[in-house]
Amino acid sequence: MRRIIVGISGASGSLYGYMALQALRSVGGIETHLVLTAAARRTIELETDMAGEDFEGLADVAHRDDDLAAAISSGSFLTDGMLVIPCSMKSASAIAYSMNSNLLVRAADVCLKEKRRLVLVVRETPLHLGHLRTLSLLAEMGAVILPPVPAMYANPQSVEELIAHSVGKALDQFGIANELFKRWRSP
Repeated sequence: MRRIIVGISGASGSLYGYMALQALRSVGGIETHLVLTAAARRTIELETDMAGEDFEGLADVAHRDDDLAAAISSGSFLTDGMLVIPCSMKSASAIAYSMNSNLLVRAADVCLKEKRRLVLVVRETPLHLGHLRTLSLLAEMGAVILPPVPAMYANPQSVEELIAHSVGKALDQFGIANELFKRWRSP
């Protein structure tokens, strides 16, 4: 059984995280460990008709963000890595500088130190020089920076298709087969 940690920060775009959890559940054979920040819970309420519990219901294990003793806070707890979707610049900055004040950041820090896959779906625009330097530092440390930038070649017809494209690209980073988006084929 594979294990993937899913972190959802307070950045706008909580539906990216929701669709990622749905997709991981539908694949099967993947144990998901979810951590929602307090800001994520608030953003979920502001952006959707759902609550944090709706997201937690899609995960195999839901961890409290203030539980720094949770299994995912230790390198001895084996995982395939972590997907932070969406990832706020606040969370990205905390991860870059190992400011482990919450479980989302600590779990991401563990992935970096253990050389496990860390995919950050960073949701901020425009980016100033400080953001770019933080993202560059994270990339140098081994994180995959994957902003939710949909491909227009797929001719998306809905917001759901735009979200699915980014979620599919994120799952690709873990080698998880998916058909969430139309892949490029030679014309």
